[in-house]
Amino acid sequence: MNSAIQAAENILVETRGKAGLIRLNRPRAINSLTLPMVLDFSQALSRFERAQETVCVIVAGEGERGLCAGGDVRIIHDLGKANDPDLLRFWREEFPLNYRIAHFSKPYVALMDGIVMGGGVGISAHGSHRIVTERTRLAMPETGIGYFPDVGATWLLPKAPGECGTWLGLTGNTVLAADAIYAGLADWFVLSSQLPDLVQELTGVAHQDDVEDVILKYAGDAGESVLEANSGKFDAAFRYNTVEEIIEALRKNDDTFSHETLEALQKRSPTSLKLTLRLLRMGRESSSLMECLEREFSAGAEVLRQHDFYEGVRAAIVDKDRNPHWSPATLADVTEDHIRAYLDKQDVRLFPDHRL
Repeated sequence: MNSAIQAAENILVETRGKAGLIRLNRPRAINSLTLPMVLDFSQALSRFERAQETVCVIVAGEGERGLCAGGDVRIIHDLGKANDPDLLRFWREEFPLNYRIAHFSKPYVALMDGIVMGGGVGISAHGSHRIVTERTRLAMPETGIGYFPDVGATWLLPKAPGECGTWLGLTGNTVLAADAIYAGLADWFVLSSQLPDLVQELTGVAHQDDVEDVILKYAGDAGESVLEANSGKFDAAFRYNTVEEIIEALRKNDDTFSHETLEALQKRSPTSLKLTLRLLRMGRESSSLMECLEREFSAGAEVLRQHDFYEGVRAAIVDKDRNPHWSPATLADVTEDHIRAYLDKQDVRLFPDHRL
């Protein structure tokens, strides 16, 4: 029996058999998250968690382009430019949603089909059952817009094998299904054409323990992981704790993967690179996702007081000239005091204001 629970403009929520379905519904924006979507998403999880008849939750994106391209940073950019007092509210609601997903009491099946970036990783990679397809294109591209990988990425990426999480976080480069699985951001590969049948069968599961058995019926081989094949190269280069040392190590390598990695890093915000590396290293030593989210929220608040985020969004989304002018412009000009300003914010707290 199907019953519609909620059909807001940008998120569709329904009960279908034994499954609760949450579908992001901004296909023209590749389902980029807005504050109302985050609030509706969280409310839907609460309802499904309470509903005894709901065995699992399935999360998907409407349209053909992807699950979710991330948070709608154009909105955040505009709020910051207008000095809006609600500037931080999106992250104040989004980060606890990421935490809730990581600790959800029922199987949480994320269909990571198509583009999965930034906030899209946040609503999928923290889930218990994460499915990628031949169409998956996953990235944490924040260093390219003067920001850093958030939504708990500083908890997830340090847990990836070797230094591939550092590579993903610093370069912001896009990877495919096999790489997402290798990095620990996904679990199974299923052909996109089989997702409707998978969803249909999941709506009929009787018990939570049956969810994985159903997925395994459809799961196949994702193929070779480029990250795994090149692990020795980036493990050697990205083991250092300064961006300058990483770049110097890459320059010593005469291979395509290292050249492309170096080219990517040279386009990113110098401040973002140094801040991201510091946050990833701190995440490696952290004891919980909550600790990392708290740190990300504090650092994000400082990002919104600085130049590079607004310049990065301008170049990528507003004017689309792809020519950001970073300030500071070089790694040498980004001092330790500069990075410390992002990490010493004790006046900006996140979780005390939420009941999780």
